[in-house]
Amino acid sequence: MDDIRFAVLGTGGIGRRTLEVSQHKDGLTAVAACDRNGVAIDHDGLDVDELLEATEGNIASGPQGGGPDDVATDGGAAAARADGVKQHGEQAGIVASSQGEPTETPIDDIIAESDGIDAVLLALPNLEHDFIPRVAERFAEADYEGVMIDVLKRSRVIGMLDDREAKLTESGITFVCGAGATPGFLTGAAALAAQSFVEVEEVEIWWGVGLKSGYEDNRGTVREDIAHLDGYDIETAREMSEAEIEELIDEHDGVLEFHDMEHADDVLLERAGICDAEDVHVGGVLDVRSDEKPTTTTVSVTGTTFDGETGTNTFQLDDATSMEANVNGPALGYLKAGVRNNRAGHYGVFGPADLMPGF
Repeated sequence: MDDIRFAVLGTGGIGRRTLEVSQHKDGLTAVAACDRNGVAIDHDGLDVDELLEATEGNIASGPQGGGPDDVATDGGAAAARADGVKQHGEQAGIVASSQGEPTETPIDDIIAESDGIDAVLLALPNLEHDFIPRVAERFAEADYEGVMIDVLKRSRVIGMLDDREAKLTESGITFVCGAGATPGFLTGAAALAAQSFVEVEEVEIWWGVGLKSGYEDNRGTVREDIAHLDGYDIETAREMSEAEIEELIDEHDGVLEFHDMEHADDVLLERAGICDAEDVHVGGVLDVRSDEKPTTTTVSVTGTTFDGETGTNTFQLDDATSMEANVNGPALGYLKAGVRNNRAGHYGVFGPADLMPGF
């Protein structure tokens, strides 16, 4: 566990922060990264600071997709442009780095070099439900042996990964899905809080996020969250123009509130035996104009103890912890846990609660 070499697919908001946070984690060496137009690979270790500087403006825009995590597509640059998502100039992002090489097949290029990579973190768009599962399948078809981590949100994607579990297991892949904040960090917190009970009645996850850098640097996250608002869905959110999104934000004075979101916490807690998916409720408040969290992030687990008492265990995040700290820190922690399991021969699809005490 002292030397884990990892790759990041996508150097938008989540990908860049993953590289940045990894510098503060022992035993992690970034050896590969890609965006839509380029790839950087050095098995001795990338110069992360230089790469971060080069990808600072790596934000996509366009009538479809249009977020910081829309940075590497299934067919490379040509397919991305066919989707109507354009980058800010052909020299933006990794190709502007001294370590970068231009390519139209960034994911395939990393797959070709994956023999020397212990883990791959997918900071890819979630606005196509099957995109991440299809990328995982491509690694399996190339006989990749290692760990794959994602920070996906949508419940329905878990089933798509489960459908591919046999192929992933055969290849020797340990796939940890939904390993960000929620699902991820807070899913694990709920699994721990459930240990007091013999029966869990309800899990409530209520999050608050204040975006320090605003909408400009978090377009993908904001667009994906908009899909959870009443009257919106994945398709309508994907088709919205940047102007339409900014107009929606203005209408809400920069603060968006969400209820009964389709977050994979429900499926992941059910598969871990904690409770039924229908008993998990996720909501929150997003403020794109303030550094301060608009509400405190809280996980509440209500259940019955072995001696018949009903209680609620509550886990609360400090308001000083940022979205970046609560997404990328846990993601890299789950990456380490995935590598530990992979080296022990445990392959297949795992959720964050599967790596916690059993219920």
